[in-house]
Amino acid sequence: MAMNATMTTDEPALLISFLDQQREAVRNAAYGLTDEQAAAAPTASDLSVGGLIKHLASTERGWTSDITGVVATGDRAEQAYLDGFRMTDTDTLADLLADYGAATAATDAAIRAADLDHEVPVPDAPWFPKDVTAWSVRWIVLHLIEETARHAGHADIIRECLDGATSGPLLAAAEGWPADSWITPWAPAVDGASR
Repeated sequence: MAMNATMTTDEPALLISFLDQQREAVRNAAYGLTDEQAAAAPTASDLSVGGLIKHLASTERGWTSDITGVVATGDRAEQAYLDGFRMTDTDTLADLLADYGAATAATDAAIRAADLDHEVPVPDAPWFPKDVTAWSVRWIVLHLIEETARHAGHADIIRECLDGATSGPLLAAAEGWPADSWITPWAPAVDGASR
């Protein structure tokens, strides 16, 4: 991943590029974690890196469903929404990352195929505004960028609490950068802490 979104005048491609920057930050926060670490909630909240990845996959599916008009299989009920933030005993980080990859690929395809000005009805859920009846596909994509960025920040904080790893060294490790005077790629330490 480049440190900046790809420069293009193609608006759907530009929006996807900015969205993918944030997605990659979430994936990098998971780099090198065990399933147990990915399920851990080391801060005052109940959030975990694995739970955030699970939530973001579900979120992308919901919004992609709205863009395409194809009914999603997910449940927008409040408890299902809250449960979607939790990594269960049967979830693995590898499976959650694969599922997130499938969800993001479907979102990207929907964005490329859509008219960004197309109006999409606001879904019926307690957290959506009641005074707005529709929003554009462009608004949905910008909202996805915003939500993914917020959760990428959560994932960064959780990861740093787990083992001290930060985004730059994790990105360098995930992409196989050589160490230089600017950055040393993250590597697990023998005692379980990162170096």
